[in-house]
Amino acid sequence: MAVQVTKDMVIGEILMMDRAIAPILMQAGMHCVGCPSAAAETLEEASLVHGMDVEKLVADINAYLANK
Repeated sequence: MAVQVTKDMVIGEILMMDRAIAPILMQAGMHCVGCPSAAAETLEEASLVHGMDVEKLVADINAYLANK
């Protein structure tokens, strides 16, 4: 079974799982994935700041992880 991402995971932790997730975040509009504060934010916190749908983002990331 593939590893799955949840909205309460820290972005830094997610990127350590697979660096190829960074382009998914950036394509969704989260262009600050490399900044120090983003590394310590949860996916949900960052999504709120950027006005993004965290559930869709989680689904997109998990679809990528399931298909790699």
